[in-house]
Amino acid sequence: MKTVNFLVFNQFETLDLFGVVEIFGRLPQHYTLYYYSLEGGIVTSRQQVEMVTKPISELDKNDILIVPGGLGTRTLVADETWIAMLKTCCQQAKQVLTICTGAALVAKTGMLNGQSATSNKRAMDWVISTNEQVNWQRKARWVVADKFYTSSGVSAGMDMALGFIADQHGKEVAEKIAYEIEYVWNSSPDEDCFVEN
Repeated sequence: MKTVNFLVFNQFETLDLFGVVEIFGRLPQHYTLYYYSLEGGIVTSRQQVEMVTKPISELDKNDILIVPGGLGTRTLVADETWIAMLKTCCQQAKQVLTICTGAALVAKTGMLNGQSATSNKRAMDWVISTNEQVNWQRKARWVVADKFYTSSGVSAGMDMALGFIADQHGKEVAEKIAYEIEYVWNSSPDEDCFVEN
């Protein structure tokens, strides 16, 4: 059994988080899900969804770390305390998955330096500005580099999560989940119809 630790913050994007939660939650025999924030307590998404989180100080087992994006990332990239905490979590994690502009937060830690990564295409110029030492991929639904999985904007997190499940448990398992949730999975990480030519 592995733990999946979702690290959230105020003004996170709801679908970034809960699309991926839905997918991992379909495999309770393999994954236990937990939700953390820096201080714990109530965290509110951009869409005003409130959720209860544990303080990051209580995270004692860090198999998989997942970082969503959202408007809150614009402030957090300049928060040295938060970024330092994130770096420690990334160093301890066996695998790190980001959705949308969550990649900018991990990039700010320096952990993606020299690695390939992607992020939300509508925010790509800003994301690149947070760390130009990352090999940013403008055309990609998601990118795998070492222990890092980074995905494009919002719903792309679901494609990435299914890709991760396929890598860990086989493509048939991922396809079964997609069928169960009636989701049309873009199973190719390199196909990205949202890139502007």
